[in-house]
Amino acid sequence: MTSIAISAGHGLYVRGASSDMMDEVDEARRQVKRLGAELKNRGVEVYTYQDDVSRTQEENLRRITDWHNSLGPHDLDISCHFNAFEQTSSPRGCEVLYYTQKTLAARLSAAIAEAGSFINRGAKYDDDLYVLRHTVAPCVLLETCFVDSTADCELYYVNFDLICESISDVLGGEEQIQPEPAPPEALFTATGKCSYFGGPDDMGVDEDEGLAFIYDIEQAPHLFLPETEDTEGLGLARRLNPFVHYLACRWDYSTTPKETLLKHMALVTAKKTGMRLTAFPGDWGPHQDTGRVADLSPGLMKDLGIETDDEVTVTYPYQEDPTA
Repeated sequence: MTSIAISAGHGLYVRGASSDMMDEVDEARRQVKRLGAELKNRGVEVYTYQDDVSRTQEENLRRITDWHNSLGPHDLDISCHFNAFEQTSSPRGCEVLYYTQKTLAARLSAAIAEAGSFINRGAKYDDDLYVLRHTVAPCVLLETCFVDSTADCELYYVNFDLICESISDVLGGEEQIQPEPAPPEALFTATGKCSYFGGPDDMGVDEDEGLAFIYDIEQAPHLFLPETEDTEGLGLARRLNPFVHYLACRWDYSTTPKETLLKHMALVTAKKTGMRLTAFPGDWGPHQDTGRVADLSPGLMKDLGIETDDEVTVTYPYQEDPTA
């Protein structure tokens, strides 16, 4: 049986890269958890780790490396990270760092790029990274995308499941279960005026107001701002990240049940600009008395180039046309 040890980069008190769109530590931990489950489904013996103790970078690097080496003989070490350079709306891409495992790193980078629609930056040799140099077992370090690239983050959140599955296919072979059927088309459509909602600056909702079908941040962590002094105590509606593309519509729960709304994205088309962007369902609304059919995140409205009471069409679920 193949055995793989996977660690999340950095630690609870030794934070990595972050932006308004993504926090490296939080996302690496989510990725490790998902990869562990995917690999177990493929018959791989999996060990996972996250550092909740270290207070310095040096201690963090040694603690993670010591954990890998403490497991005894195993086939491969994986360290999950996310890249950063400078804030941009342009795509940056994925890469996999290696010291001895060039072929595996290249295969993993290509798989991540294809699954996430990322630029493939490829396998990158590095003889200076502590974990790569000091683990006993062969090791690669994943840099799945850039936390400060809006394009990368949106692609990552949309394709998270497929990215983790593709990494696991390379490491452990294809999962021996039937894939879920593709979502049906046009379960929900609406055309009309829109407005915005959510985030710390939305005074139209109560400070502790929740959401209609998201009850905990862990259900959709990519929609929310990190916990800081500014967000402490806020309800989920005010905790939404206004830069992320999300929306609220008057969903018909008989055709789009609450438990399935988070599984797919919606497509929002702006009549004024002709722009079309995907968005995550995040809440029910607006009230029909407003005369509007959708509330959008401030970031989505900005990127669509529209203002309050401009007309949009919302279609759910969104499926990319494979012939386009």
